[in-house]
Amino acid sequence: MLAEGLGARIHGTTVLCVRRDSKVVMAGDGQVTMGQQVMKHTARKIRRLFNDKVLAGFAGSTADALSLFERFEGKLQEHHGNLAKSAVELAKEWRKDRALRHLEALLVVADTKTTFVLSGDGDVIEPDDGICAIGSGGPFALAAARALAKHSKLGAKEITQESMRIASEICIYTNSSFTVEEL
Repeated sequence: MLAEGLGARIHGTTVLCVRRDSKVVMAGDGQVTMGQQVMKHTARKIRRLFNDKVLAGFAGSTADALSLFERFEGKLQEHHGNLAKSAVELAKEWRKDRALRHLEALLVVADTKTTFVLSGDGDVIEPDDGICAIGSGGPFALAAARALAKHSKLGAKEITQESMRIASEICIYTNSSFTVEEL
């Protein structure tokens, strides 16, 4: 029982970022699942960084993500809030550093101008349409957000909230306790 319980890997989440009409909105669900159990319903997977000018969201291991948040905030300080430079430098460090390479997480970071998805493989991806999502419910939230952006006049916040609701109804690792941040 212990091997399946406490030693089990933490699964799933949904983080969505939508950019529309000079607004950027990021949302994350609150569910933390370990094995076949929901361990927490109200986790905060979205953070405001660099004097509330940057949003960051994570999917993956909580301890790994918190370590990455710290390092990313350090890069933002070092590069005076330059999101692109900070993202590239974190991705390079994440890929090259022996200890960091084993971190199991993805990050979405955004400021008022740009959005990036960062991975330990050295990926720094800027979505073409300003919409991206990570985590187990990410594909569902992404599809919903793209459809709503294309076929409605909803604002970024409404698209984000409705897309997250849709993802929470499909993905068993995503709940409807959302944290929503807007710049």
